[in-house]
Amino acid sequence: MPWYELADAHDTRLDELAKQYNLHPLHLEDTRSGDESVKVDTTSLYTFAVFKPVRLVADPDHPGEQMPSFSPIDIFAGKDFLITISDPACSASTQALQRARRDGDDDNPAKLVSLILDTIVDLYFPAIDHFDDRIDQLEDQVFDDPSPEILQSVFAIKRELIDLRRVLVNTRDASLHLQRDPNTLIDAERQPYVRDTYDHVVRLLDSVETQRDLLNNTLDIYLSSVANRTNEVMKVLTVLGTIALPALAISGIYGMNLKGLPFEDSPYGAEWVGGITLAATAILLYVLRRLRWL
Repeated sequence: MPWYELADAHDTRLDELAKQYNLHPLHLEDTRSGDESVKVDTTSLYTFAVFKPVRLVADPDHPGEQMPSFSPIDIFAGKDFLITISDPACSASTQALQRARRDGDDDNPAKLVSLILDTIVDLYFPAIDHFDDRIDQLEDQVFDDPSPEILQSVFAIKRELIDLRRVLVNTRDASLHLQRDPNTLIDAERQPYVRDTYDHVVRLLDSVETQRDLLNNTLDIYLSSVANRTNEVMKVLTVLGTIALPALAISGIYGMNLKGLPFEDSPYGAEWVGGITLAATAILLYVLRRLRWL
């Protein structure tokens, strides 16, 4: 059985193969659109599938961090031919195709497709582990030093998890389609393997939902920490203002140049007023201490 591996969807060989194997124009359009979602579609002549392997690449916005990147694999699988279009620079796609070459059967396109899908799904587990590590780091940082950079990281990971979940949901639906559609090339022999892949996708989706919950908890902890720090600052400012109140009140009264104030004519008036101010401040500090405000 011939297996045609193409590196570019705009390759003229694809047009020749489309005429040879009667590939539908809409499927060719999906292949060349560049932003197609994961899907499986079946015709009477072949099964068309779009899968998206994931790989971790450097995050340009956060040096030293990695982010998931998706590169599609387009597959046209008939009973007597197989066409795959993928980016050779994507290590995940290359790994999936190499495993199919190594463990598959050139005369069994169903086995080749199921191996490609299974490898793609298995490559999502390291990405999930990567998110687990990043979330653990954020949880430690949010307790030690809640900063705006942590908030930016939380929102960045949430966006990446949304993208990851969207691809996994489509992959789950595609796996289900391969199981239930009687017109697909997946025969009874390969059905258990596709069901196993489907179970793996469900586990991945559960992990993503758990990670989203952990991120929401981390965000709540961050907001609580910031609110507590603000409350502590306000408490200190309130205590300092209260301590300064006796001095402000006494100095304000004597600053109005009123007649008949105590110690006004005394040669030691300044000392008396200063002593009374210190005594009032000391009494206030004692009261605050008793109230455990200090």
